[in-house]
Amino acid sequence: MSISFPYRFDGRGRTAEAAPAAAVTQQIEQVLFTSPGERVNLPDFGSGLLQLPFAPNSLEMAAATQFTVQGALQKWLGSSNPGCAIKVQSVVAAAQDAMLTVTVTYSILSTDVTQVQTFVYGAGQ
Repeated sequence: MSISFPYRFDGRGRTAEAAPAAAVTQQIEQVLFTSPGERVNLPDFGSGLLQLPFAPNSLEMAAATQFTVQGALQKWLGSSNPGCAIKVQSVVAAAQDAMLTVTVTYSILSTDVTQVQTFVYGAGQ
């Protein structure tokens, strides 16, 4: 079991834990919505995805963002991270008004099961 994200207490007053599948989803969410420079002792952790709503909307920007996000997920959660080794198959990011939606298709290497998760950040969560 892993520590649940966001950090909270369970009904017994102890640190809440997350099941392995939920922990992977929570770790992906942390990489997606953490900006580089935001985390102490890991200044390059994160994806820079939160810059997307402020960037000019174009096909080139969308492709660059998706490439950057996919690279960050592979770096922080890929096969070099034994606790959460995933293979990212695709990332689709869309910004509309103040809401950012990201769909990640990945497989956990230990089970080889493909998962599709959609993450929403901003207004209307």
